[in-house]
Amino acid sequence: MRTLFKLACFVSAFSAFSAVKSAEPLPNTKPLTEDGDLAAKMVQGIHKYLDREIAASPKARDAMWKVDKSSPEAFAKSVAPHRDSLKKLLGLVDQRVPPRMEYISGPGESAVIAECDAFTVSAVRWAVLPGIDGEGLLLEPKGKDKIIANVVVIPDALWTPEQIAGLTKDAKGTKPFAARLADSGCRVVIPVLIDRNDNLSANAKLNRTTNIPHREFIHRMAYEMGRTLVGFEVQKVLAAVDWFHATDKDTRIGVMGVGEGGRIALYAAAVDARIKDTQVSCAFGPREAMFDEPIDRNFWGALNEFGDAEVAALVQPRTLHLYPTAADKNPAAWPTWDGPILSKQGRGQAAPGILKEIPAEGVIAELKRSRAMFPRDEFRRGLLDVEDNWYGWHNLLDGLAAKPFAPEVKPVPALTDSRKNFDPAARHKRQFDQLVAFTQKLWRDSDAGRKEFWKKADVSSVAAWEKSTEWYREYFHTEVIGKLPEPTIPLNPRTRQVYDEPTWTGYEVMLDVYPDVFAEGILLLPKGMKPGEKRPVIVCQHGLEGRPVDTINVEKRPVYNHFSRRLVELGYIVYAPQNPYIGKTDFRQIQRKAQPLKLALFSFIIRQHQRTIDWLETLPNVDAKKIAFYGLSYGGKTAMRVPAVEKRYCLSICSADFNEWIGKNVSIELPMSYMWTNEYDMYEFDLGNTFNYAEMAFLIAPRPFMVERGHDDGVGTDEMVAYEYAKIRYLYQNRLKIPDRTTIEFFAGVHEIHAKGTFEFLKTHLAYPK
Repeated sequence: MRTLFKLACFVSAFSAFSAVKSAEPLPNTKPLTEDGDLAAKMVQGIHKYLDREIAASPKARDAMWKVDKSSPEAFAKSVAPHRDSLKKLLGLVDQRVPPRMEYISGPGESAVIAECDAFTVSAVRWAVLPGIDGEGLLLEPKGKDKIIANVVVIPDALWTPEQIAGLTKDAKGTKPFAARLADSGCRVVIPVLIDRNDNLSANAKLNRTTNIPHREFIHRMAYEMGRTLVGFEVQKVLAAVDWFHATDKDTRIGVMGVGEGGRIALYAAAVDARIKDTQVSCAFGPREAMFDEPIDRNFWGALNEFGDAEVAALVQPRTLHLYPTAADKNPAAWPTWDGPILSKQGRGQAAPGILKEIPAEGVIAELKRSRAMFPRDEFRRGLLDVEDNWYGWHNLLDGLAAKPFAPEVKPVPALTDSRKNFDPAARHKRQFDQLVAFTQKLWRDSDAGRKEFWKKADVSSVAAWEKSTEWYREYFHTEVIGKLPEPTIPLNPRTRQVYDEPTWTGYEVMLDVYPDVFAEGILLLPKGMKPGEKRPVIVCQHGLEGRPVDTINVEKRPVYNHFSRRLVELGYIVYAPQNPYIGKTDFRQIQRKAQPLKLALFSFIIRQHQRTIDWLETLPNVDAKKIAFYGLSYGGKTAMRVPAVEKRYCLSICSADFNEWIGKNVSIELPMSYMWTNEYDMYEFDLGNTFNYAEMAFLIAPRPFMVERGHDDGVGTDEMVAYEYAKIRYLYQNRLKIPDRTTIEFFAGVHEIHAKGTFEFLKTHLAYPK
């Protein structure tokens, strides 16, 4: 056996082939001279593509927003469709329950926990969604006739309501500005936000602990179900607005928020016109670097339509106050966060992300973009001569009073919390547990929702099925995966020989997809093919952190069982692509950059595979109608997604990955759930309501589809796999009457290629070897 590369060169992450210099490239291709780690270069090339798109997104949004500036009314009407888009990307899809505010007290305790001459402070909760309450504090002026405005004041996620109500000593950066508003005649509701600690992101029954911050923990599962944590918290604010409006329709309603609370205040005002005045503090600025922030700020398609300037446009013609900006003399301390705790043993599952002060020039630039959109200037700057204008509370009061407000600088009212042994952590846990339970129920109920989504698919015949599922295929590609533009640059194929075995040869291949983005892999060609002879192609896909050679070389501890080598030795043409899920955080951050552009890692993988097929179809011995796909692990994920979109794959085999996929991502009761791993790149927005693995296979039908499952493969359980596969079997056998085109093989094994039933499946449906 003669192998034209050094096996040792693949040991490191920067391995490269060492081809014989005299080896010629394939006919009609240029010599491949690129050296170094091509997989790493592939990942970096995709990053470059996304960086360009992110940088260009503000101008793209400018072109997209066709606003009518002829009048405030015309402006509001012209931006209304964008308001609907914002609601969707935030996950504001659930109907709130009727407003209800409850005072909280215990045996022998009053709900009023503090008071001064001007107002009382009560512990309260209010109804939001079924099973979800808001909880926090209610500050009420003494005497209803003294109420000049109703305000929801939203603290940063690192703060408690008590800190901004003046019930505790100042934490870093906090000031009792909510107490200032109440002292000036505002009725104030202060909600609890989910914090960034990680002690609740665990399951004692499963012996699972993580460093995943609470906000990320809820965001992960919610994102899969078409919701977001920020969306849930906006709902809590709007439920308080519902209560204000139901009890006092004539009094102006405002919102004020700082840090994370500032973002929620901005979104709440953007979607609800009942909010007349909004104060956003330490939050407004450019959003193009959201991939460096905590992942709970990651929204599907956000940058295609919304920066903060565009969200602010939805508040107009109502009043929006921003504080601080660069010209402010005493800007407030921005809430900052250094990211997930990394020092805990065995806890490395969290997505990276930090919070830092937005540079003044960035705030000003976004402010200028905002002002350019408005029919008139409704921004109000801070009352900079007020000594205690903490986070701009005077600005808000000026607007709510509907007249210039003459602030009176006086001491903050002295307040003492009368609750004995009050623990804010217990209250926070209630809020956390409610959101978890609500989202877990969304998953458990999602089967019915997907059936409703798929009701237009016509099962009356195979032809009717193929025609009716084209809409779903386009939806899956565009709305779930994210659709990149069609590549327009030449393929520019480059090759070099890297294997010369007794019965086959191997060539490394590189193809252009977009500037800086390329496809790469290894083509294995049987020797002795005659001119004009056509043979099937099997695309053999590696898994996470893998490389094409992993599917070719004989392993000491078999996982791939050198299935590419074995298939070419049977006479098939084999292509082993390099997929870009390699490099740990480097590749996972592709997802962070892509999702705000309504793209994903698989957006690129689909285009890479399409370009690969384009080239394979030009090869003289390739039977273009018999190009099959077979992938393991992350390659199995590819087997579910790429053939669902690319119909030129004539069949698909999913090995060591097939699952009840939504539960795999969302459930906190499954030990193998991605809720307990660092694979934050797995989450796809609203997938739970549209496509589980059965529905992805529906897009592959009526083409042959097979699942290969080792009984002891830790990616799932036999029960989960069989439950999900049964839906596919029912479609093929009972509905489309093509039972021979699908099967599942369970075998005694683990996370590996078994290469028994799958090889027979290939032989049957490719009619080769004859």
